Amino acid sequence: MLAWMDLEMTGLEPGRHVIVEIATLITDDDLAVVAEGPDLVVQATEEQLALMDQVVLAMHTRSGLLEAVKASTTTLAEAGARTLEFLREHTPPQQVPLCGNSIGTDRRFLATFLPEVENHLHYRSVDVSTVKELARRWYPAAVAAAPRKAGGHRALDDIRESVDELRYYRDTIFTARSTESGEQPADADGLSGFRASAAGPST
Repeated sequence: MLAWMDLEMTGLEPGRHVIVEIATLITDDDLAVVAEGPDLVVQATEEQLALMDQVVLAMHTRSGLLEAVKASTTTLAEAGARTLEFLREHTPPQQVPLCGNSIGTDRRFLATFLPEVENHLHYRSVDVSTVKELARRWYPAAVAAAPRKAGGHRALDDIRESVDELRYYRDTIFTARSTESGEQPADADGLSGFRASAAGPST
């Protein structure tokens, strides 16, 4: 079981910025969605919103999140309680890793603002961005062929894209797993094309 989460914040520093959206979903180990949790826009004060830099302000304006935050009546405490209730319903405590893109940033905000949520999850994380960075170095053709992400910067949509991205790398790069069940892929390891691209022409 894997717990996927995405936070939208007013910036990247927990000491200055706040969570303004949080969404969660659960997949099984093969990345099939088991349950889709709450997608919650969190209210913020004008003072908190004023600390956004121009890049973040433009991003949240373009996505529609800024107006949703201004209209929200959901407090961070309420959002955290609903998220924790969902996690407790679908996952045992401290056994399921937190997953997502650049999930370390989200985890820092959880530890600061929603420690009960962070503590419910296993201390390990599955960071899809790490998989991508390794693939970029070892199998660049696989990264070049990856489906483009919309990058809309809304929490639930971003989680779905993270799951899809990991599915792509699993099916493209981690193909040796199919041999464990006795299945032999047409390309013995599924990677020769990517290795050839990475290596360049033979000499």
